[in-house]
Amino acid sequence: MGTLFRRYWIPALLSSEVPEKDGPPVRVRILCEDLIAFRDSDGKVGLMDAFCPHRRAPMFFGRNEECGLRCVYHGWKFDRNGVCTDMPSEPPDSLFKNKVTIQTYPTWEGGGIVWTYMGPAEHQPPVPDYELVRAPANERHASKTFEDCNWLQALEGGLDTAHFTILHNEKIGDRSFLKNYNLVAPKIEVEPNAYGYRYTGLRIVDEKQWVRAYQYIMPAQQQRAARVPQTLVDGGVPRVDGHFWIPIDDETTWVWNFFYSYTPGDTYDQAYIDRREASAGRGPEDLIPGTFKPTRNKENDYLIDRQRQKTQSFTGIKGINTQDFALQEGMGPIVDRSKEHLGTSDRPVIIMRQLLMEAIDAVLAGKSPRGCDPQTYRMVRPLDHFIDLERDWKVELSAELLAKY
Repeated sequence: MGTLFRRYWIPALLSSEVPEKDGPPVRVRILCEDLIAFRDSDGKVGLMDAFCPHRRAPMFFGRNEECGLRCVYHGWKFDRNGVCTDMPSEPPDSLFKNKVTIQTYPTWEGGGIVWTYMGPAEHQPPVPDYELVRAPANERHASKTFEDCNWLQALEGGLDTAHFTILHNEKIGDRSFLKNYNLVAPKIEVEPNAYGYRYTGLRIVDEKQWVRAYQYIMPAQQQRAARVPQTLVDGGVPRVDGHFWIPIDDETTWVWNFFYSYTPGDTYDQAYIDRREASAGRGPEDLIPGTFKPTRNKENDYLIDRQRQKTQSFTGIKGINTQDFALQEGMGPIVDRSKEHLGTSDRPVIIMRQLLMEAIDAVLAGKSPRGCDPQTYRMVRPLDHFIDLERDWKVELSAELLAKY
């Protein structure tokens, strides 16, 4: 699976983590590799091995200067492409520096994110072209959160469309939805395609079809539509929400969170962004200072409020994403899937696993897996809509599924 991930451009860090030229280097760990990111004198982001190839001294303490990162142990300096440009510990006429390089990976910035490609150069695909990266800066937002479990069970939680009426219910005084099969257990449709699949949860609400069409873009992205404010009636400003789940290692994950305007021209000020992040449980006050780790975590049982659980929500846990983390992390670092009993609402999870296995086989056979080519996904988007019962949603809402940026 690590080999498969290395065939895609994946998020490595936020652009805001390296805000200035020649600024402080930043530690990055993804796909079991310890790396260092820095923005050089030209404003380009380098991503290199965390340890100097000389004596393996930590490059985190390196001096970022004149388009390169200099190891402060013996002064060896490398540019963002891994070329050694200075080796003061060797004689001036030595050719040794021409023989030494440091591992680096190409980077590209878009959507407020620094992306990297960590696979074979001969298979490097074009840079990402999601609608997110094309949206103007004031019409989008991206953040990341540390999750203490395997990336796959986090992704599976994101693709699970049936849980939100239970797990995220904040009005348990209204139990009517528990008696409504069409609301709690939606009809699930999954349609595989060149980038992954589109999957839809269909419910009947107030004599209307409630259509929630999601997108799964391989290997680990989900998109969903929401309304602001999100209600069970028509109205509100549509917004696209989503996540990437990127392995730090086998047992921990970077959860990338993003949202952007559904229609060009709808902008977000900082106050709205702060409210949105706080509602998910990942606002500035919800994170341990200096980290991306939530203050509500498994060490403190997510600060569960049992009284709140009795009177207001099913979980007693504050924050939508915190509720997700409690369940996903609570399964253990790597869940034992041999003990699962999957039902009809789990089709998105089942088919996602099948597509990942298929993609592994494709890579082993020297082929490109689904979702590498930006042309396959650049115009997709999710939707959240109510339409009349007699209408065919695929026909009536086809235009809504096409990206506008």
